[in-house]
Amino acid sequence: MKSQRRTILVIDDDANDRYLIERALRRINPDCIVQVAHNGSEAIAYLRGDGQYADRAKFQFPGYIITDLKMPDGDGFDVLSFLKHNTTLSVIPVVVLSGSGDDDDIRQAYALGASGFLVKPQDTQGLVRRLKLLYEFFSECEVPEVTTSGHEVRTSSEGKIAQRFARAKN
Repeated sequence: MKSQRRTILVIDDDANDRYLIERALRRINPDCIVQVAHNGSEAIAYLRGDGQYADRAKFQFPGYIITDLKMPDGDGFDVLSFLKHNTTLSVIPVVVLSGSGDDDDIRQAYALGASGFLVKPQDTQGLVRRLKLLYEFFSECEVPEVTTSGHEVRTSSEGKIAQRFARAKN
């Protein structure tokens, strides 16, 4: 089932980067909904639906996440780790968009379940080009259906190859 959600959660502590990413995504598709978090702790609250984020009509569960890595008060690794350890939420794709090209950062991001890792380009055109590729890619991807809170919708595995795979408990 193709995701019909158009919400993208952008996590970045740099106001200029958030502005450029949000502007680029809205230029790619004016109908997309871009939600922003300033750090990993805020993003985790968003994903949990805590506090102000409990209103899922206003703060829809994202179709995918774009996160920076290195931020104060919860970084991108914290977000990846949170999702990895909350398996019913872990179906959401997460792309790291970081100024770091450090091999250890890249390895750790993938080990924690990142769907992709991109180094932030230095120019706006490069950023727009990469975001357009991401947007087009995730618009075409098949993803598991989730509830408005982001939890997987149970499917019937009866008679299917998926019967042999145990469901995660959370």
